[in-house]
Amino acid sequence: MFPYSSTEKVCIFKTALTFVDSVCEIWGPLIKGLAILVVPKAVTKDPQQLVALLEEYKIERLVLVPSLLRSLLMFLELQKTENCLRHLRMWVCSGETLVVSLSKEFYRYFPQNEHVLCNFYGSTEIMGDVTYYVVPGLNELKHMDKVPIGAPIDNTAIYLLDQQYRPVKCGDVGELFVSGLNLAAGYVAGRDPDRFVENPLAVDPAHAKLYRTGDFARIEKGILIYEGRTDSQVKVRGHRVDLSEVEKAVAAVEGIDKAVVLCYNPGEMNQALLAFVTTKTLMSEHQIEAVLKERLTSYMVPQVILMDSIPLLVNGKTDRQALLKSYENTNNNDDSRYEVEINYDGVCPSQKEAAKVLFETIASVLNRSARSAISVNANFYEIGGNSLNSIYTISKLNEQGYHISVGDFISAIDLGEVLLRMISDTKVHAHPPTYSAELLKPGYKDIVMDMITTSFYHKADLEQWIISDISESDYKELVDALWEPLLEKNLSFIVKSETGKIVGVALNFDARDEPEVEIKSRLTVIFEFLEAIEGPVRDNQLPPGKGTVLHAFMMATHSSLSPKENVAVMQFMEDEVLKLAKDRHFTGIFTTNTSPLTQQLGTDVHRYQTMCDYQVNQYISSDNTKPFGLAPDDQRAIVQWKPVK
Repeated sequence: MFPYSSTEKVCIFKTALTFVDSVCEIWGPLIKGLAILVVPKAVTKDPQQLVALLEEYKIERLVLVPSLLRSLLMFLELQKTENCLRHLRMWVCSGETLVVSLSKEFYRYFPQNEHVLCNFYGSTEIMGDVTYYVVPGLNELKHMDKVPIGAPIDNTAIYLLDQQYRPVKCGDVGELFVSGLNLAAGYVAGRDPDRFVENPLAVDPAHAKLYRTGDFARIEKGILIYEGRTDSQVKVRGHRVDLSEVEKAVAAVEGIDKAVVLCYNPGEMNQALLAFVTTKTLMSEHQIEAVLKERLTSYMVPQVILMDSIPLLVNGKTDRQALLKSYENTNNNDDSRYEVEINYDGVCPSQKEAAKVLFETIASVLNRSARSAISVNANFYEIGGNSLNSIYTISKLNEQGYHISVGDFISAIDLGEVLLRMISDTKVHAHPPTYSAELLKPGYKDIVMDMITTSFYHKADLEQWIISDISESDYKELVDALWEPLLEKNLSFIVKSETGKIVGVALNFDARDEPEVEIKSRLTVIFEFLEAIEGPVRDNQLPPGKGTVLHAFMMATHSSLSPKENVAVMQFMEDEVLKLAKDRHFTGIFTTNTSPLTQQLGTDVHRYQTMCDYQVNQYISSDNTKPFGLAPDDQRAIVQWKPVK
């Protein structure tokens, strides 16, 4: 249908194995003898990194959900780079509704005669996509209300049937059924047998079974037009979400009287999952959302809207259109952004102008989607942001004379950190604080001991699972045992602020020349674990010999630092470790990160290579127990390496 070209050498594999699109991303190129570039999830989320990768490898085709397409187009528009992604000729949208407005945006950026945008339709039960439509250019799109899902692919038959399994007339809406060799045999354990049924219209045995998709469609001028689902399922960020399941979860919150969950503008940039509720007791929208965050996956948590009453139709059913209209009217009100709470506490005078632009821009973008106050300590994604509206926010900032890279915006731990990284056209902006580094001296022992103890005993990600077995004195004994070797090796340093206050410490060793230290406390579990995951990498994958591998052993910051100051100090220490490695002629830096912050900084900002990604709750210690067994599956320890150029 869309054969590989003679110039295609490398194809992209970026979809999770749990999504059916991964099958064609893997096997399509391999069958043709082409190479596959495996793209990490973190890169897919960052348009800046993804575009750079697509450019570097001259990728010619890409399968993606429409929300990612919109994010990429917004980034490309932001960059103002001519001929970017000119090699990427084939764009295939699948997994979500492709809307006309997004299709127009695509062809405004990419010439129609050089690039092709396709809309594919399908699901896991039918082995992926079963219909396709080549989206025409701007002239044709002007006359369209919806982007069709097109015609069936080879060896597949599509039926539009009524409730009695009779074909509907051309132009009428019917339920969409699929037949062909691509159908699954059924669900596990025979669940939902009504979804896989005998085909009363079949002549060919290959089409003896029908799969009931649960979607409505109609035929117009020989092509299929999608008309929504027969049930309450929608797509949110590429995930299928059952509105009735979300509604049930909302109604189960104590104090809720009635709840109606709807999807506003599915497929559009301002798509929103909404829960309209009435309550029996005095509750706030944020309180209800906080409860739902504990019970639902993040993409299923709706924006809660309190109502005095739920509007009804004359037949007594919920007036869903009235609810959506009330949300739309509120969000389109020019003054509605002032409903979002903005808190300027903690903003220094030199940053007030930039903070006003940043906070009010975020308020206008998030609007009623804002989950909490906009402040220096707020994280953009935790208060309602996502990858798509983050690009839109950056675009709005650009229009107002402030610039920040996508990578810097995404990796910022809070809006205070965003402020530090924003650059004004007028150059009137707050410069980030400056720090200085000094090699360890005997007189720094007490403050180093205090920072190590506070950082690891109170905040470390591994220690929390054995906290009842360790004490603060264990860390003091550890530092005491390491102190003389640290001074002797002369590879560690403290960090001072502009005022001379010691705010951070980095302890480093030559990975091939580390001291033997006897640890008598329960901390042995931590170091046995680290050796278990670091040892094979150090011994088998890194350059041999002393003076080649600098081991970034421990980093700690002062407990008085704010979140944004903490990130700034951590970044400074990473830069200083790199300088140290270069000055001492090490080949590279070796480290293990157990916290999400240092993992993000190491991967996204400092570009460390991941050598081992370990799920901590699987570790079995020498006493045959799982000391971190209660940790969630997503808690990782990542062993990383960075060559020094």
